[in-house]
Amino acid sequence: MRTVFSPVLAGKRVALQGRSLLRRFGRDRHGAGAIEFAIVAPLLIMAYVSAFEISVGINMASKVSRAASTVSDLLTQDDATTADTLDKMKEVTKRVIAPFQQADGYTLKITGVAVDKDGKATVAWSRDQAKGEPYTKGTAVALPSNIQGAKDLFFVRTELAVPYTILLMAPNLSSRLNSFPLGKTSYFALRRGKTIACSGC
Repeated sequence: MRTVFSPVLAGKRVALQGRSLLRRFGRDRHGAGAIEFAIVAPLLIMAYVSAFEISVGINMASKVSRAASTVSDLLTQDDATTADTLDKMKEVTKRVIAPFQQADGYTLKITGVAVDKDGKATVAWSRDQAKGEPYTKGTAVALPSNIQGAKDLFFVRTELAVPYTILLMAPNLSSRLNSFPLGKTSYFALRRGKTIACSGC
């Protein structure tokens, strides 16, 4: 008996084989773990790196805050200082911030703020990291809310801003995105006496 080729039957056979193949492919779990790992692994790596970056940034911010407070604390222990002493404060901040580097572009402004009996605060003297005078003597100073109302006192204000560069997350981004300043302003009141005289300021 001669077999007759039928395109219709051949097409149906191919369709059945295709559906069977798809069903087997759908039930097959070989390689599923590899695919899931390929999807999840980058997310886990990003989460780990992000957590690392955040923890380092918080640590750096804490050190910047401590450095500014240390400068104000040291200078309010005596009723006299000198321009040379103020200039050495940048070394103090560098040591407090260590092991982080005090990168180029940091700013350090130390200001003596005198508050009279009427509560008016003015600049008595000021010094920056470049041995300059960032604020003119006699300029009015707006005190923060926690010390507003203070009268007949003398404060040392330290303003420290240090550029912080992201380490791992996005090293190839523009400098605007992967670098930003960490800053702190601290006020400490003179511990004894009425004013801090600054020689050479």
